[in-house]
Amino acid sequence: MQGFLTLQEGQSFQGEASGHWETPVEGEVVFFTGMTGYQEVLTDPSYKGQIVVFTYPLIGNYGINEDDFESEKPQVSGVVMMQCAEAVYHYQATTSLKDYLNKWNVPFLTEVDTREVTKSIRSEGTCQAVMDHQSLKPSDTKTVGQIFQASKQEVAAYGEGSQHIVVIDFGYKGSIVDQLVEKGVRVSVVPFTNVHKVHELNPDGVVLSNGPGDPKDATKFLSEIKGVLEQYPSLGICFGHQVIALAYGADTKKLAFGHRGANHPVKDVQTGRVFITSQNHNYVVDDASIENTVLEVSFSHVNDGSVEGLMHPSKPILSAQFHPEANPGPEDALWLFDEFFTSVNKKKGVQMYA
Repeated sequence: MQGFLTLQEGQSFQGEASGHWETPVEGEVVFFTGMTGYQEVLTDPSYKGQIVVFTYPLIGNYGINEDDFESEKPQVSGVVMMQCAEAVYHYQATTSLKDYLNKWNVPFLTEVDTREVTKSIRSEGTCQAVMDHQSLKPSDTKTVGQIFQASKQEVAAYGEGSQHIVVIDFGYKGSIVDQLVEKGVRVSVVPFTNVHKVHELNPDGVVLSNGPGDPKDATKFLSEIKGVLEQYPSLGICFGHQVIALAYGADTKKLAFGHRGANHPVKDVQTGRVFITSQNHNYVVDDASIENTVLEVSFSHVNDGSVEGLMHPSKPILSAQFHPEANPGPEDALWLFDEFFTSVNKKKGVQMYA
């Protein structure tokens, strides 16, 4: 059965449509450049409501397993691929990618020239698109407020340990919590809409999670979030990094087509060291706006110079635009969690012996 992906600028790309597809599907169209990691991408809340184009020509050859989910279900609105593997070649796979997408009624297209789609997005910028059995022009309506859909509504607890870390949830990836639990700590996940509960829990440190959409959707909560940042050692990841910047008076802006993939080079401003990172974001911190704040740039993107990390000169506040937990991607930046826990332990030591 034929299907079409039609971009806002009018370009239309034909492919083979999946079986579970009854109505047009609309969303912001983005591309992901990683050779692996499709399961993590599909279930990452940062992709909430988006149509994801996989640039690697063969997707799905190692199937779907029980270990690589970032949330309980797919978060994307649609998927576009050149080829989706029919057979699965991995002993841990429990199902195929096609069967997984069909189970959750996620529409997908195959036999699409994804390189041409990507070139169009890079040329015209990220835009709205529609998937349907005929070529339809998408509406001009932009998706907003995704964090209110992606964030959980209740406080959740994970792990055990003498130290207690709170994750402020804007649409968090499960691998962030997994990484914290592996450090031997107790983790509480608190919805950003209930950020006041952080003080009730009195944690040893706070992590501001990733999330979908525009960081300015959290503007109403910035004052409360800054109050948390001023009191506890904090680490912001991706969306959380942008929220920290906004809380201290900086600004954010939208990139033409964002950073998505597992091969983005980032430079440590202090040491000059370059490492490879996993990224997924449309928005960045406006570097010019940082001059009017107390924050300092700690990391920058090698390719376009965009701000990749911030730090507070006198408070234990760190942030990264990239994903130190990776999943998918290289683990070059895992050490950032160690830096965070160094500040947590230092703060706890001061409290214990003051």
